[in-house]
Amino acid sequence: MTNPLLDTSSLPRFGDIDPDQVMPALNELLTAHRQTLNHLLGDDEDPSFDSLVVPLEAMGHQLSRVWSPVSHLQGVKGSPEWRAAYEEALPVLTEYGTEMSQNEQLQQAFVRVDEKLGPTANSAQRSMVQHALRDFRLAGVDLEPDAKARFKEIMQKLAAVQSTFSNNVQDASDTWSLTITDEAELAGLSEQMIERARTQADEPGTWKLTLDFPTYHAVMTHADHRPLRQTFYKAWSTRASDQGDSEYDNSDNIQTILKLRAEKAKIVGFNNYAEYSLARKMADTPGQVIEFLRHLAESCKEAAQRELDELSAQAGEPVAAWDVSYQLEQLKQNRFAVSNEALRSYFPVDKVIDGLFDLASRLYGLTLTRREGVDTWHDDVLFYDVSDDGGNPVGGFYADLFARSGKRTGAWIDECVCRKRLGDDESLPVGYLVCNFTPRDAQGRSFLTHEEIVTLFHEFGHMLHHLLTTIDYPSISGINGVPWDAVELPSQFMENFAWSYDVLERCSAHRESSESLPRDMFKRLDDSRHAGAALAMLRQIEFALFDFRLHTEFKGDGFDVLALLDDVRDEVAVVTHPEYNRLPHAFSHIFAGGYAAGYYSYKWAEVLAADAFAAFEEAGIFDEQTAARFRKEILEIGGSRDFMEAYVAFRGREPSIDALLRQSGIEVK
Repeated sequence: MTNPLLDTSSLPRFGDIDPDQVMPALNELLTAHRQTLNHLLGDDEDPSFDSLVVPLEAMGHQLSRVWSPVSHLQGVKGSPEWRAAYEEALPVLTEYGTEMSQNEQLQQAFVRVDEKLGPTANSAQRSMVQHALRDFRLAGVDLEPDAKARFKEIMQKLAAVQSTFSNNVQDASDTWSLTITDEAELAGLSEQMIERARTQADEPGTWKLTLDFPTYHAVMTHADHRPLRQTFYKAWSTRASDQGDSEYDNSDNIQTILKLRAEKAKIVGFNNYAEYSLARKMADTPGQVIEFLRHLAESCKEAAQRELDELSAQAGEPVAAWDVSYQLEQLKQNRFAVSNEALRSYFPVDKVIDGLFDLASRLYGLTLTRREGVDTWHDDVLFYDVSDDGGNPVGGFYADLFARSGKRTGAWIDECVCRKRLGDDESLPVGYLVCNFTPRDAQGRSFLTHEEIVTLFHEFGHMLHHLLTTIDYPSISGINGVPWDAVELPSQFMENFAWSYDVLERCSAHRESSESLPRDMFKRLDDSRHAGAALAMLRQIEFALFDFRLHTEFKGDGFDVLALLDDVRDEVAVVTHPEYNRLPHAFSHIFAGGYAAGYYSYKWAEVLAADAFAAFEEAGIFDEQTAARFRKEILEIGGSRDFMEAYVAFRGREPSIDALLRQSGIEVK
């Protein structure tokens, strides 16, 4: 019987896929790919784009199809078997990737293809070849044999330790819980959250709170009992650290990751990993990034201090780190008479999805239709087909929206299938959209906070970027090949629509009356938008500056990561965190994800997004011509063009931070 992972004729056969099939599938496929590569390089002394690059694109697409469900399932299943299969496969896959990118014969073949690209070559073809040549250089293709072998070893070790880092964060979160014996300590939490805690409890008359994000966020935002908030803050901020269970301590992993990254960068000629990281980004130098972050911090720090002082005045005492979210929520209720829990009652998840799909139709003429009978990995998962205004299929995506034990925290999208059109060989894009909202109750209902709606819109923006590409080559279609500091533009741009009454009205139906969100309630929500905006911005700048300085200044064994964090906080933060805070130990974005020396991308992309949305505000937020231009110049191009040139083609000029400051209620100086 054919290994189901190797069956790429349709959507993944999740019901048939087992962890023990991963290594046989990869070994069979990689053996075949190595043979194909040998034929390509041995049979053609004068390669062309069609004879070399197109077959390689087909190979890469096939490998992505096989690996995608493996990578996805280990993050959403919470299965030790899937985790083990993933970790066993990582070194094999990493070795193959490094082997390809260090292949001198292949690199020289690309050089010849680049020289032969004539006037008939399009920008996508030129971009693909240039990206490949850049990546050969970054992988050390020109290194001496010993250095090349060391680079390969570093890549394998990094893959393993970064996976361990991520697993430790998840395990530390999953194994922590708090049993409450006095219901009064749950005051302020929603009935839905209290009921969930009751059903999770091990003994009657008690309530069990876990450290999944919906519970943590609810406690920090709504729990009146301050000691409960402090307990959760400490549990969250010490996950996977020396302050918790030593089995999951990431202290050594942090040092190992930083040391390997620094060595990797220096082997290929960079002074530090930050310089290496920028080779694939819009920014040119570490100095540019640090200057950008410090300028943004300077622009909002005074406003953030005023916001913090206001919260302290409201609380009647200096607010601690575990008080900020709660006091902000109290401020919104007191000043604007708007409550997250009151708002939640208007936003059943299914109605929010309907409103989101209606927005996609109004902006881009898309129709999104649920398809029944698609094989998935959990009963909660739904699948949607996407078609254009002419009824032509565009692609599709899985939606896995609810938190559960073992599932990786946070929200993200990932590729299941990339768009591909190579001759007669065609694939439409398919993606995974994953969130961690409060699960459906006994009546099958789940209601979203407005913050969760913003999160859903954000991830859907990423999904549109994946789906609406018109680029036929997988390596630069959709989100592929896009500079990392621009890839968040489509997602953060979409967040703005979650602040439109016209949009939210179509997303709402009260849990009892089914009435849509009243305009006066929206007005209060909109008025509250700026509450805490400077504090939130400064917090993100703190993360970004810490990340970037860390990867610029790391000096080797014994580097004091926590001292650097303290230095960054002294410079830009206004909220004081206790000594036990271990932010780095669970900072998966930079230690296990793709944001190393790149977390600043969120703020840079937010500048782009606010500036782009200002164009919609000027023309009308549903203006067809503006939406068509955004789709053509931003969403469709993948990595086929210089991104700043594309942005200027959309906006008519380069971006300015002024729109972001105004959007956040911060005075533009």
